[in-house]
Amino acid sequence: MTKDQFSDLVVRYERLVYTICFQLVRDTAAAEDLTQETFLSAYLHRESIPKGYERQWLGRIAANKAKDHLQSAWNRRTVLPGDEGMPPSLSPPTEELVLERAGADAIRAAIGELKEPYRPVCRLCLLEEKSPEEAALALGRPVKTIHTQLARGKRLLRERLERSETHGHLST
Repeated sequence: MTKDQFSDLVVRYERLVYTICFQLVRDTAAAEDLTQETFLSAYLHRESIPKGYERQWLGRIAANKAKDHLQSAWNRRTVLPGDEGMPPSLSPPTEELVLERAGADAIRAAIGELKEPYRPVCRLCLLEEKSPEEAALALGRPVKTIHTQLARGKRLLRERLERSETHGHLST
C-alpha cells in the first residue's frame, strides 16, 4: 500500500476510529491519542491490511487500543470513584479496588488458597496479566468459562481480602 493510499484510508476512516475509541474510553483527549496510535500501528503494518476489510481491520485495532488503555496500570491507578469529571462507567469494579489496596503478597497468598477451578484462572489473569483468551488457551477451557471463573474468583478474592483487612484493623 502506498503512502497516498494509506492517506486516503486515514481520511475515509478517521471519524470511525475516533468514534470507536471515544465510545470505549469516554474521554476526548484519550480518544484523539488512541486514534493516532491506531493509525500509527496500521501504518506500521499496512502491508498486512486485508484487501476489502480495511474498515473492520481498523475498527479492531481501535477497539484493542482503547481496551488496552482502559486496562493499563496508569489508567487503573488514576481513575478512582469520585474523581471529578470521570464517568462512573470508568471506575474500577469493587474487586479491583480491593485488590489494589491489598499488598501483592496478600493477593498471591489469597490466590494460592483458592480452590479449583478459580486458582489457575486468577493466577494467570491477575498475577501473570494474561487475557482471558490466553488463559483459555493455556488451560484448555472455553473463553466464556474463563470469564465466569475469573469473575467468581475475583469475588472470592475480594471477600477474603476484605475479611483479612477487617480483621487486621480490629487487631490494631
